[in-house]
Amino acid sequence: MLKRTLQFPFYVKLACTLVSILLLGWFAIIGQTILIPLILGFLVSILLVPFCNFFERYLHFPRVLSSITTTLLFLGFIAGVMYVLVNQLMDIADEWPAFQNQMLELFNNAQRWIHKNYGINSNMQLQYLNENLSKTFDVGTIVLERLLGGITRYSVLLLFTFLYIVFILIYRRHLIRFVFYIFHENQHKSVLSVIYTTQHMVKQYLIGLFMQIIIVSTLSFIAFSLLGIKYSFVLALLTGILNIIPYVGITISLFISVIITFATSTPTHVLLVLIAYVVVHAIDGNIVMPKIVGSKVKVNSLMVIIGLVVGEITWGIMGMFLSIPILAMSKIIFDHIPELKPWGFLLGEEKSERLNPNVEKYFTKNRKLFKSKEKK
Repeated sequence: MLKRTLQFPFYVKLACTLVSILLLGWFAIIGQTILIPLILGFLVSILLVPFCNFFERYLHFPRVLSSITTTLLFLGFIAGVMYVLVNQLMDIADEWPAFQNQMLELFNNAQRWIHKNYGINSNMQLQYLNENLSKTFDVGTIVLERLLGGITRYSVLLLFTFLYIVFILIYRRHLIRFVFYIFHENQHKSVLSVIYTTQHMVKQYLIGLFMQIIIVSTLSFIAFSLLGIKYSFVLALLTGILNIIPYVGITISLFISVIITFATSTPTHVLLVLIAYVVVHAIDGNIVMPKIVGSKVKVNSLMVIIGLVVGEITWGIMGMFLSIPILAMSKIIFDHIPELKPWGFLLGEEKSERLNPNVEKYFTKNRKLFKSKEKK
């Protein structure tokens, strides 16, 4: 007996697609407390799997011990970078009196310029400032409260992220078997292709981000050193780290660098720092990002921009950071599902992506591991 496939009109398919997108967005917003650390832990754990395999294969560590050891080493690396950064920032804090003097001198010069050109004396200017000072303090209080709330929220997020990393590494084979149990045995080759390609993409993407941090930090350090900027190392390191946050990160690092340069140097150096940032950002945006990072995800620029905007609206800064790997993983999944291939084509570049040639060999070698049903 022939099976008949139901055919729906285009407007029905369109309505179902739009409703699905809205429901997915709603679920992402209400579930962000769970989803953000879970996705972040999933991405980092993929990067750490080779280290776990090394401990288990060559040092004969149990899986639990290898997972905990790898996570602690990764945490130690992050803590070391943060220690160096915070230690340097504490030295910068000593420049606060110089910054105050610079601001006071700038304020006095502005007062004299306004009095000379507009005839408004200093008393009238101070009266106007006092009238608006209370409003400024109110806004500052709100900003401070949100900042403290954000620090607390991100601290909890990082705690859960590291917990997820540990348990994902411990149960990684169990999770892979679960994925294979969901699908029929004749679909296992496609499922394995998705898993293998996703792992490879995530590793290359995260390694690319790390290389981007090194390159941008090095270029910034060279530029700041040639210009004679004080604290060039910490400013360059801060620029490289914040640069992984698309668009927002470079703006924050630019603001910090301008403030510190203004406090420790001349206005001419501030202008030179702005020019240096433009040059470094141009090199990063046109050479480093497309060649080292963008080539790993194979998602076109239009979809990246849309993903960044949607990610920021949904999850804030973390949404912007996670949007690119989520789009890349979605494209891989879409490319392996016939009904969703048009969406994979929409996300990708003009040239079609070929399957990894190692998938067939890997599947044949590990066929027993991925059986969907155990032999009775």
